[in-house]
Amino acid sequence: MRQQRRVSNQGRNKRVLLMAAALTLLTVSALPGEDRSSSATTKRVAAVKERLAADYERMETLYKHLHSNPELSLHEAATSARLAQELKAIGFDVTQRVGGYGLVGVLKNGDGPTVMVRTDMDALPVIERTGLPYASKVRKRDKNENEVGVMHACGHDMHMTVWTGTARVLASMKDRWKGTLLFIAQPAEEIGAGARMMLEAGLFKKFPRPDYAFALHCAANLPHGSVAYTEGLAMANVDSVDIIVHGKGGHGAAPHTTIDPVVLAARIVLDLQTLVSREINPIDPAVVTVGSIHGGSKHNIIPNDVHMQLTVRSTKDSVRKHLLDGIRRIAEAAAKGAGAPLPEVKVNPAEFTPALHNDPALTSKTVAVFKEVLGPDKVVSRPPMMGGEDFSRYGRARVPICLFWLGTIDPKRVAEAEKDPARPLPSLHSDLFAPVPEPTIKTGVLAMSVAVLHVLGK
Repeated sequence: MRQQRRVSNQGRNKRVLLMAAALTLLTVSALPGEDRSSSATTKRVAAVKERLAADYERMETLYKHLHSNPELSLHEAATSARLAQELKAIGFDVTQRVGGYGLVGVLKNGDGPTVMVRTDMDALPVIERTGLPYASKVRKRDKNENEVGVMHACGHDMHMTVWTGTARVLASMKDRWKGTLLFIAQPAEEIGAGARMMLEAGLFKKFPRPDYAFALHCAANLPHGSVAYTEGLAMANVDSVDIIVHGKGGHGAAPHTTIDPVVLAARIVLDLQTLVSREINPIDPAVVTVGSIHGGSKHNIIPNDVHMQLTVRSTKDSVRKHLLDGIRRIAEAAAKGAGAPLPEVKVNPAEFTPALHNDPALTSKTVAVFKEVLGPDKVVSRPPMMGGEDFSRYGRARVPICLFWLGTIDPKRVAEAEKDPARPLPSLHSDLFAPVPEPTIKTGVLAMSVAVLHVLGK
């Protein structure tokens, strides 16, 4: 009997020790200010949904207004003013013109972490063809004085709506969190300049420096009601390169008297393909794409110059350097081989977007909450992609960041597209891209609100 009691006591002691160890692990892995209580999450979700239901009509009205009134990069004056109006009405201390039309809103609520939530504001030079009653009909002149359409074809109107809705929800729940909210509306994301502009204007010096930063982005192939995430490397370095190929113009019937820059440009295009296929380690992702090539004015005239525009993608800084150096080397070698003047190769540093690395710890914790709130089947892992997103610059400023993807498409349409390749979904930047408003807005506000509450909640 005594031996059985000793065994029983030893078993109980082991169980106690195991429980204590488990609690210690939970404490160690928790983020500062984080509340891991399931009951706390349930109460927060109920409170967020209650406010969402009461405020949805306002959010949809704002979404349609923003969609109908898009503005190009560096011209977000009216958009920024409208968002400033929204934040002021909510109770934020608002500062405008922080790096172009950048906007910063601060809401303090006692001692605790500072959490930044970012939205972007700019639209694209695209003529909308969705046929929606609130479709954009805006036409503007671009920097080259060409008339272009203007459309939120990348979902920034949805980003702004979710951002504003989240600000309103969190401001109404101040009894459930402690800390500081830093809500920023960023210009010029589409040209990779806005985050740099805001940081150079003193974003993290003039305003509270965030302990965590969140952003979301619309996904054009994900059903509404769901979100996607990537831990660690999520998006690529992006560079814009211009090459002006110089030749010697003349009559098309006498090519021997010329140095044809069209032929030189064609040679350069082909030779550039070997940069990735023969000079970069196959396990390192890289892309060199010639997206634009212009030269000449008439059938029988060999021009003096050809202008090429390239986008260059990489995930490592060393690979980025090799690609950019290689582009110059290949272009100059082609010119020397033809006896032509050296080409002009220009890399635009103002439009460089660094690779985006989601903080693994913050992302892991946030994903766990998403699975609890939305359901495990609504939270999917997404592999890294070669697109660019200058939200990455805040991470490079040593702030833990987490950008996640928001589903926007009717699940039936997603299923149809998966079954029938002949019926693909419109991609981001397409003139047909159109999120389904209500479920997208509600999921976005719910997800972003619980992400912030998870690190600020009492």
